[in-house]
Amino acid sequence: MLTAEQLVAAQKANVETLFDLTNKAFEGVEKLVELNLQVAKASLSETADSTKAALSVKDAQELLALQAGMLQPSAEKAAAYSRQLYDIFAATNAEVVKAAEATLTDAQKKFAASFDSAVKNAPAGTENAVALVKSAMAAATNAYESVQKAAKQAAEVAEANFQAVTATAVKAAPKTTRKA
Repeated sequence: MLTAEQLVAAQKANVETLFDLTNKAFEGVEKLVELNLQVAKASLSETADSTKAALSVKDAQELLALQAGMLQPSAEKAAAYSRQLYDIFAATNAEVVKAAEATLTDAQKKFAASFDSAVKNAPAGTENAVALVKSAMAAATNAYESVQKAAKQAAEVAEANFQAVTATAVKAAPKTTRKA
């Protein structure tokens, strides 16, 4: 049975975890806002430069060459932005997962300790029920670990796919430039 001190300690730990997760989320949002401000500033500057260059064009062929010259850097910048965006989300997610795993591991340990304490005081003849609960706990732990491994593998596959799509998009831009 939990004492009042244990309940208060558990609540404090839960509140601390909540605030830690909230801080991690805000850090991710701050990074996202910072990235978007950098992109907005760079885009404004590049738009001004492009406009000046377009206004100084003397014929249609020079305009086409100017447009073609802008395609490759644009594709690379879009890929770089996507990469940075993905990195921010991945880092924030990793922090949240890490905190959640630590909380879950701690809860599992506390539950196991409480269960072991209860088992020691269990009346005679409850061995089968105890074995059943222990078996269920082991199965739940194994299932959680399997899901966790599958999630990590899915994240790795998503990362690899993201890298491949980004590389393909950047490589496709020069072909488009040549056609123009």
